[in-house]
Amino acid sequence: MKKTVMGSKDPIRVLVVDDHFVVRAGIYHLLKGVSGMVVVGEAEDGRQAVEEAKRCVPDVILMDLCLPQLDGVEATRQILAALPGVGIVILTSVEAEADVMTAIEAGALGYVPKSSRKEELLEAIRSIARGDAWLPPHLTRRLLNHLTRPAPGALTPREQDVLALLARGRSNREIGRELGVTDITVRTHVTHVIGKLGVSNRLEAALHALRIGLVSKKAY
Repeated sequence: MKKTVMGSKDPIRVLVVDDHFVVRAGIYHLLKGVSGMVVVGEAEDGRQAVEEAKRCVPDVILMDLCLPQLDGVEATRQILAALPGVGIVILTSVEAEADVMTAIEAGALGYVPKSSRKEELLEAIRSIARGDAWLPPHLTRRLLNHLTRPAPGALTPREQDVLALLARGRSNREIGRELGVTDITVRTHVTHVIGKLGVSNRLEAALHALRIGLVSKKAY
């Protein structure tokens, strides 16, 4: 799958998944006039979301959790099994910590409340398109309580440096600049960190770093 590269001429391709027509229409019109973004599809239930994702191959999916046929968590699992390069952000009015954490463990890269401002939603989409994580600070602190993984004793000093910067919300490019290495080297380190921690993605890795005290929670 071809990922969107920020700064390229290709717009970020967005799939909107929500069981309410008014919500889908509202997001469509909100994104319609935004430069560098295009809505390429929509779905009203989980099964349709999986089918539509395979059809239009989006860069980012805005995924509701409460869906008929197939809930947002299971739809996320099935989509990422077929299209691992897709970035999924949970967009819902439900702030049930366990549900959001389950979605993140299923591979979602972020969470945005439906009550968020337009600018926050757009920044979340751009971050997810880059492969970065996006999570509101207040929810980050609460979700830490759900993580029970062991400390990363197997990480090398450089991998711990990468993890610490990742937990502070740095992108791969920013991490590379701070450590004086290339983007490719950073991606390799991030892949190793995720594998050694046994987590699903960089967001889970960042939350784990906060939990074990590698980074101060004040960073969020």
